[in-house]
Amino acid sequence: MIRTASFALCSLFLLASCDLTRDPKDRLSPETYFKSAEECRLYTNQFYTLLPGAASVYGEGEDYIIGTGLSAEVMGTRIVPSTAGTWSWTALRNINFYLDHSNQCTDDLARARYDGVARFFRAYFYFEKVKRYGDVPWVATALDAADPSLYRGRDARAVVMGHILEDIDFAIDNLPAEVSVFTVNRWTALALKSRIFLFEGTFRKYHGQDGWEDCLTEARNASRIFLDSAPYTIYKEGTTPYLDLFNKLESDRSEIVLSRSYAAAIGLTHDCNGKYLSASMGRPGLTKDIVNSYLMIDGTRFTDLANFDKMLFTDEVQDRDPRLAQTIRTPGYCRKGTTDQAAPDFNATTTGYHLVKYVAEPDYDSYNISEQDMPIFRKAEVCLNYAEACAELGTLTQDDLNISLNLLRDRVGMPALDMATANADPDPYLDAPQTGYPGVTGTNKGVILEIRRERTIELLNEGFRYWDLMRWKAGKRFERPFYGMYFPGVGAYDLNGDGVNDLVIYEGTMPSSTGTAVVKSIEELALSEGTSGKVTVHSDIERVWDEEKDYLYPVPTEDRVLTQGKITQNPGWKDGLSFD
Repeated sequence: MIRTASFALCSLFLLASCDLTRDPKDRLSPETYFKSAEECRLYTNQFYTLLPGAASVYGEGEDYIIGTGLSAEVMGTRIVPSTAGTWSWTALRNINFYLDHSNQCTDDLARARYDGVARFFRAYFYFEKVKRYGDVPWVATALDAADPSLYRGRDARAVVMGHILEDIDFAIDNLPAEVSVFTVNRWTALALKSRIFLFEGTFRKYHGQDGWEDCLTEARNASRIFLDSAPYTIYKEGTTPYLDLFNKLESDRSEIVLSRSYAAAIGLTHDCNGKYLSASMGRPGLTKDIVNSYLMIDGTRFTDLANFDKMLFTDEVQDRDPRLAQTIRTPGYCRKGTTDQAAPDFNATTTGYHLVKYVAEPDYDSYNISEQDMPIFRKAEVCLNYAEACAELGTLTQDDLNISLNLLRDRVGMPALDMATANADPDPYLDAPQTGYPGVTGTNKGVILEIRRERTIELLNEGFRYWDLMRWKAGKRFERPFYGMYFPGVGAYDLNGDGVNDLVIYEGTMPSSTGTAVVKSIEELALSEGTSGKVTVHSDIERVWDEEKDYLYPVPTEDRVLTQGKITQNPGWKDGLSFD
C-alpha cells in the first residue's frame, strides 16, 4: 500500500536539483540519496499515482452508460484548450530523474527492480500520451530549464512505441514474479504490454496505419506468456462470482493482478455507492443496445427473438447471461448486506437499467466513504486481449479461445464460444451500423464481433470503453440515440416482479396516490414513440463525431506557442496559430 510520505521526497529533490553551489545540509540531495533499496522504493512509490483513481474507473459515460450529463467527447464539443492536464510532463521528469540517479544504488538487484518499476510507469505514462495525442516528444532524461530539448517537436508515433516496448520489456525482465496486488510485478508488466500493444495494433489496423501486425504479435505473445505462466486464475467462488469480484473491500488475489488501494483508516476513500444510488450524482444507466447484446443462458442470441426490442423489463432479463443480473438490478436482486429485493430506481438511473457493479453494503451509503479496492489489471482482461490479438492476426484457434475467453464464460456457466459457428453466422445485430461495429471484415468477422461482445460485457465500467471505440474506429456510435427500457404506455409497472409497483408513468396531471413508486411523466422519459417506446436520454442534444479529427485530442495552444510551432497541432484541430 502506497504511503503519502514518499511523495515529499519528490519536492525535496526538485529543489535539490537546482543549480546550487553547494548542497543544503538540512535537505536530502540527489547526490547522497538513492543509495539503498529502501531509498529507491520510497522514491518510486510516487509513480503509482499515475494509475487511475476509483472515480475514473467506475465513472464511465460513453455510449453504453449514460447519465444526466455527457462528456465533450461524446457531444463532439471539444475545443482546443490553452492548457491541459493530460499534456503535463511533470510525472515523466520525476521518473527520468530517478533513472538518472539510480546508478548510485549499491544494491544491484534492488536497482534493477526499482528501475523496472520506473520503466513500467514510463511505458504507462507514454501509452497514455500516445492514446490521446498520437505523436509526442520522447524524453529519456530529466531536462533542466535551459535545455533546448524542452522546445523541440514531436517524435513519430512509431518511434515512441519502440521506446515503450524497450521499457516494458525491461520491466518484465527485472520486476519480481511474486504476487503483490498493490505493487507492480512481472505479471503486471506483461498485462500492461498486452494492453498497450493490443491498443496500438488494432488502432493502426482500423485507422489504416503500417506496423499493426508487429504490434498485435507483441500483444499476443505477451498475453500467452501471462496465460501460460502467471499464478492467477478466474475467480469463481459463490453464486455471483462476477459481481462479488468488484464489491469486495479487499481485492481478491486470485484474479486481480494490480489494484488501487482504498482504506478509510488512512484517509483514502471514494463514492461508488453515491454514484449509483444517489439522485444527484449523474444517475448512470446502461443503454438498451448493450443490454440487448447479452446472450441467452444457452448461448443463443437474444436479438434473434421475435419482438426482442419491445419486451417488458421483467421478460427481457429472463434466462440471460448471468453477468447481466450481476451488472444491473434484475428481479430477485438484493444489495450486498441486505435481504430485501431492490428494484431498478428511476430516481437513480436515467435508462432504468440500474447498475450494481461495485455497489457495497448500506454501511457505505454516506457521502464519500466507500473503501473497496479498485482493480486496475486482472487476468480476465489478458484473456480477452489474447483472443482479440489472435483473431485480428488471423492465427486464432479453438484452443486459443478455450484457454482465454471461454474461461470467462465458464465462470458464470455460459456455453463456450465456438469459433467455426461464430464465423459461419456473424451476428447481424453486432454488425449493423445502428447497433454494432460495421467496420469488421474478413474470415474472422464473426468471431471478432463475438470477442467484442465478450469484452464489452466482461470489462464493462472498468475504464476501457472509450479507448476501445477509438482503436476500433467506432466513434460514430456516439451519434446514435441513447435508449433505455421499453414501456408500452402510461401506467404502473412492477419492475422486479415482487407484486409492488416501482414506477408510474403518467401523461397530463400527476397521479395523487402512487404508493412508494417513482413517478415519471411521459415527457420526462421521452419515450421513443411518443406515448410508448424506449426511454430516450439526451434526445435534445445533437451529437457529431468528426472522423477526420476526433480520434485524437488537440494539443494545448500554450505548448505550441512555447515551442514556436515545433509542437504541431493534430489534424483537423484549428487553433488559429501560425508560425514563420
